Amino acid sequence: MRTLSEITLAVDAHTVARAMDWLETTGREAGWPDRTRFKLGLCLDETLTNITMYGYAADTPHKPQPCVSLAVAQEGRKLVLELADNGKPFDPTSRQPRALDASLDDAQIGGHGIRLLKHYLDDMQYDRRDGWNRLRLFASLDDAA
Repeated sequence: MRTLSEITLAVDAHTVARAMDWLETTGREAGWPDRTRFKLGLCLDETLTNITMYGYAADTPHKPQPCVSLAVAQEGRKLVLELADNGKPFDPTSRQPRALDASLDDAQIGGHGIRLLKHYLDDMQYDRRDGWNRLRLFASLDDAA
């Protein structure tokens, strides 16, 4: 698989926006269809928002500096987006989506990210090595509209 682009970002209030710009630029330069850029962007936004919100304890100084590394690779119609972060361990592949709410009155915010990832992705793989979470998101290029 050929790596198209890589970036390492500090974890702060601008991490998700910078990552989304990076992925959009990479997808446009690679000629991905709009739907492919949309679904990978949505999956990146979901996972990276959770990493930045929950991966680092606010009351505990984190050494080394909190950061996330992203890489995207492509081989033919197959794509892999890899996220690596030095936050606390979390394996989204071991989680099941929470049950759907029975009505709008019962609806709660949150808890549906895993469902979203499983809908748009072909596969996900997780491992933890040397203090880093590594999540690989596998997707296929969509047909051009």
